[in-house]
Amino acid sequence: MRISSRFAARIIASSLLLGVLQGVPAAAIAAAPTFTIEPLLLTNGSSEPEIAIGGDGTTAMVSLQWLFDPAEFGTDLWSGLFGVTPVFQGVVDNTLQHPGKTVFGAGDADIDIGSTGRVHVTTLIFLQKPVKGAQLGVSAITCPRPVAGNLAVSSCTAQIIDTTQSDRPWITSDGKHVYISYHDSGNSSLIHVQRSDDDGFTWTRVGDPVVGHGKTTGFATFNNVQGNLVADPQTHDVFDIYAAGETGVLKAKTFTPNHIIVSRSTDMGKTWTANIAFTAAPGTSLGHIFPALAVDSTNGNLYAVWSNGHTVEFASSSDQGSHWTAPLTVSSAPATTAMFPWVAAYSGIVDVVYYGTNSASNLDPAADWHVYIARLAGGSFAQTQVNAKPNHHGVVCTGGTGCGPGTRNLLDLFQVAIDPVVGKAAIIYTDDTLTTSNSADNFACLPAQAPPCPLPQAVLAQEN
Repeated sequence: MRISSRFAARIIASSLLLGVLQGVPAAAIAAAPTFTIEPLLLTNGSSEPEIAIGGDGTTAMVSLQWLFDPAEFGTDLWSGLFGVTPVFQGVVDNTLQHPGKTVFGAGDADIDIGSTGRVHVTTLIFLQKPVKGAQLGVSAITCPRPVAGNLAVSSCTAQIIDTTQSDRPWITSDGKHVYISYHDSGNSSLIHVQRSDDDGFTWTRVGDPVVGHGKTTGFATFNNVQGNLVADPQTHDVFDIYAAGETGVLKAKTFTPNHIIVSRSTDMGKTWTANIAFTAAPGTSLGHIFPALAVDSTNGNLYAVWSNGHTVEFASSSDQGSHWTAPLTVSSAPATTAMFPWVAAYSGIVDVVYYGTNSASNLDPAADWHVYIARLAGGSFAQTQVNAKPNHHGVVCTGGTGCGPGTRNLLDLFQVAIDPVVGKAAIIYTDDTLTTSNSADNFACLPAQAPPCPLPQAVLAQEN
């Protein structure tokens, strides 16, 4: 009987979860993955792309427009089928309206394809008031099941679900139950959650993953970096990951989140229980930038990743987040400095992606950055460089809006997803070396640099 290398890799990866290697190194069975790379070029450019793959191989992606164009400024949407070039479908949040305000999208975004086939999107929006300036809000967008990968944004239903100063929304689903989490950016760093029980059409505020857990999350109220949330279709539990610091040590003077916390809800977001997945030494920042969480929908195992500014670390849980394994180091040379991790898991396959450079610091102006994928194999991760040419040259800043020009072209994250039909990975990332722009609204120009300046573009890498 002949067994394919893909099937053999799944067997070994699944055995790893049980601590059984059967004496055969997985790395010796599964060859390093290779990828077909396709730039998704737009006139206005785009960055911080995110991806979801449905149960039938439908692929949907969003990214944030880079240049401000009032005629179409917002969040870009692509869709297609795994293994083929996706089709640009348009801007998904440029029809939102609010009384007395002008609404613009492209603040942040996240995307999900539910088991019902519907596509769910959430975006951070700017509500511009004529006199007082802008406030931040959260949108919820639900779209019909794509047909042969095609999805027209005109068929989507978009609405604003919060206008009270918000930040960094994330979205996930379990059947017709859809969840959106986001930060309160006005009065605290609390994490708000809303739930829809009709596939994204109506929304209700539910519980907060941070409050009510005593000392476990007492330092997270004003001091956290919120990662994504995921729903487990096996148990119907919902999980939210975030990094938080110790206010007693920091004394409100600096922000160095040295805890990775995962909150779990067993009642559809009404109440939450928080568990610490990892703690680093006080003063160590694990916010480079978002911690990320994945659930393997075939077995319920959880996987968490984060970056300490030098390496990407990984931990797993087989009991719904109550206990976590000791961390593994994912990244290795030549990714001496590795940041912006993301994780995906399916049927025993665990993939982690990150940006890496051989420079000793992300602040090195001479650094060349590449995209890396690391696959769990034989109790450790086997690392593969995805792109032959660098996707960014110079500093990668993780300080948000405090970053200087040209140092935040990659924004704050990129993502990987696994196609459940063929068990292969798709990565969508940012490359600012492909095109340039003379636009006055280009944020990529360094202080001493005159246009043309780099124009970030989304790039899709699909495993062969």
